[in-house]
Amino acid sequence: PSTAMVAFNPAPNDPFKPTSMPIYQSATFIQPSSTDFNDYDYTRSGNPTRTALETLVAGMEGAHAAFAFSTGMAALSAMTRILQHGDEILCNADIYGGMYRLLGKVVARNGVSVKFVESWDMQNVVKAIGPNTKIVHIESPSNPLMHVTDMRKLSKFLHSKDILLTVDNTILTPYLMLPLELGADIVVHSATKFFGGHADTMAGFVCCKYEKHAKIIAFHQNAEGIALSPFDCFLILRGIKTMPIRIDKGQSNAMKVAEFLSRQPLVKKLHYAGFLREEDRVANSEKAQAYAMHKTQAKGAGVLLSFETGSLKKSQQFVDALKLFKITVSFGGCGSVVEMPCMLSHASIPADELVLPRDLVRMSIGVEDIGDLLADIEIGLKATGSPFVPAPPRSRM
Repeated sequence: PSTAMVAFNPAPNDPFKPTSMPIYQSATFIQPSSTDFNDYDYTRSGNPTRTALETLVAGMEGAHAAFAFSTGMAALSAMTRILQHGDEILCNADIYGGMYRLLGKVVARNGVSVKFVESWDMQNVVKAIGPNTKIVHIESPSNPLMHVTDMRKLSKFLHSKDILLTVDNTILTPYLMLPLELGADIVVHSATKFFGGHADTMAGFVCCKYEKHAKIIAFHQNAEGIALSPFDCFLILRGIKTMPIRIDKGQSNAMKVAEFLSRQPLVKKLHYAGFLREEDRVANSEKAQAYAMHKTQAKGAGVLLSFETGSLKKSQQFVDALKLFKITVSFGGCGSVVEMPCMLSHASIPADELVLPRDLVRMSIGVEDIGDLLADIEIGLKATGSPFVPAPPRSRM
């Protein structure tokens, strides 16, 4: 996959053979005559730079077609356009706050029934589906509690009921997991994260396994004017070339951060799909089963993790004391960031509907020196006044 991301020829028909895709920063394109038309006429409907990006992403996901949108939320919204008045969508209960808001405050207003279920337990899905259920939408691992769903088993069941499985693959990207190969029908990304990789561009993708769904998404991309601009397409194309390097480094750091946090008395619960505490392994706990399942679906767990302290005050003290980790929403950039989801990324969920622990801390691990990251986390641990296990004696700021 990493070779294909770099070796992709973005402009095979360009007579000058550029190694990077040119930016076609034009709103309109001149036509040969009043009756003969070129492939492009208006950038809202199509643009060569966007075509190059969509072709590459479709290949990365193994999709029939991919569509680039102005944001990840625009991509998620376009995916829901498959639904019609009277249909029902089931969404996993541990989900990005923006998707919760979209389904509950926008999609539901269009006459679509919305249910939230713990999809990582198959029986919950079996009980929740009804005659009007058309889509089950999941994240695996989920954001921010990192629940893992058995996509092969779930997709097989859903397809027997003529129900689509849509997967938000933002956390792992096609570099680490290919949901379409696991049975999903549609994959969605917030490309703002790992595709761009530098926290400077917003974008989203919808990747369709089948032509019939691709036609619906293409129609709404054009009709609603929510496609990605040529310049942003160029930035995402550039970001993709370094995606494997960034993810490999960030994931390596994330594993070391997870190991370090697992030894801390302050951390009561640790959520990371790529790490298993020894006591969970011995007991063959739910986490152990999820860990084993994840390894059959993906070749890594990515850079996102979260943990609970049991104390809202101590979590706030920890976050506020960090220096290298910047307090911000989103994830997947080169730099390490931290947040408390109930305050930022999931704040759009009404308080009386929020099921996340208020003390939950979410961290996106970047590409910095691991010694510096652990030293920064140690500063946060000290600020809580709790006992802690020191970081290994490596580099310090």
